[in-house]
Amino acid sequence: MAKPKFMELGELQIPILYEDRSVIALDKPAGWLLVPDDWQQTSRNLQAAINDSIAACDFWAHSRNLRFLRCIHRLDAETTGVLLCVKSTAAVPEFSRLFESRQMEKVYLAVVHGEPRQREWTCREPLGPALGKAGRMKVDSLSGKPAETHFHVLETKGGRALIEAHPLTGRTHQIRVHLAHAGHAVLGDSLYRPLGKSDDMPFALRAVALNYTDPFTRRRVHITAPATDFLHTHGFGR
Repeated sequence: MAKPKFMELGELQIPILYEDRSVIALDKPAGWLLVPDDWQQTSRNLQAAINDSIAACDFWAHSRNLRFLRCIHRLDAETTGVLLCVKSTAAVPEFSRLFESRQMEKVYLAVVHGEPRQREWTCREPLGPALGKAGRMKVDSLSGKPAETHFHVLETKGGRALIEAHPLTGRTHQIRVHLAHAGHAVLGDSLYRPLGKSDDMPFALRAVALNYTDPFTRRRVHITAPATDFLHTHGFGR
């Protein structure tokens, strides 16, 4: 039985970027939340939608004889790109350990306000919740959790910059907060843009690669998501 290259959730088709015996990597669309599957405060709970589709024996899942698929890490609701899912409960702790132990190399592209003076820098500011501001994080040098992101400027144009980000840790909103702290908030980021600054651009953060050693086969795995449309949307790559 031929396996479709898309996960079909109703009318939504999510591209499958990579698949092997342990994992499926999706190209996550914007607007979908990665929250507990029993969280009912949104109709866009991606894990719950996947569970429902598998239970309904939709063709993309039935053709693979899938009974289980779990998103093993999180992307912010508006962030698009590589999302890794595991096919069995036995794989959950193994792949979780890769993310927790910094053995999962993550690469993002961001388009930001302003043109950084440095071509490369590393931010190690600890992060914690912004008290009284639901859903926001902040740099918290006293009680924040360790966070580290390496940034590399790829291109600048018209008062904006295209930046490659390598987060070594996985704190909530880490890339967004570290860039805002540097004075270069992500385009379209309503949470972390400077006060009084309007911004009606599409959100400009995309996960473009995951690289890791498979914990079962010891084989190196390189997963990439296309970036052409993202770059063109934000005026780069032409």
